[in-house]
Amino acid sequence: MTVREGRPEDADAIASIYNQGIAERGATFETELRTPSDIVNRFTDDGQYPTLVAVEHGLVIGWAGLSTYRARACYAGIAEFSIYLDRDARGRGIGRELLDALIAAAAARGYWKLVSRIFPFNAASRALCRSCGFREVGVYEKHGRLDGQWLDVVIVERLIDENL
Repeated sequence: MTVREGRPEDADAIASIYNQGIAERGATFETELRTPSDIVNRFTDDGQYPTLVAVEHGLVIGWAGLSTYRARACYAGIAEFSIYLDRDARGRGIGRELLDALIAAAAARGYWKLVSRIFPFNAASRALCRSCGFREVGVYEKHGRLDGQWLDVVIVERLIDENL
């Protein structure tokens, strides 16, 4: 398994993996499936918000990406992250390698903190974040509705050592 920068030609695989997460209702409030053209937009920035992919036997089996946190200039060094693995790739340590690589990519771009929000019942994602040095800093109650039900989210953050 290798981790590399994502490319537009990975959009089909990334959309498919993301759509698994949407359909499973365990990792995102999103309910509309993504198309490859939705994903291609991730590659149109100036590289400030990288998308990495995990590749095994020539197939993309996971992806992780950064996105903007807040528009105000004082938050320019903070990014939100997302990570999704194909259901057949889960539980094999691939998420850890992918998230570690994303942290390094964030450090190389000058970010000082990564944040995300995780459903409290998503034990695998919470464990992954802990194993990669994230800490849980609180809970947003009733953060959003999914299929008509209010859900809380756990807020995670990791400060990035400038020596990475």
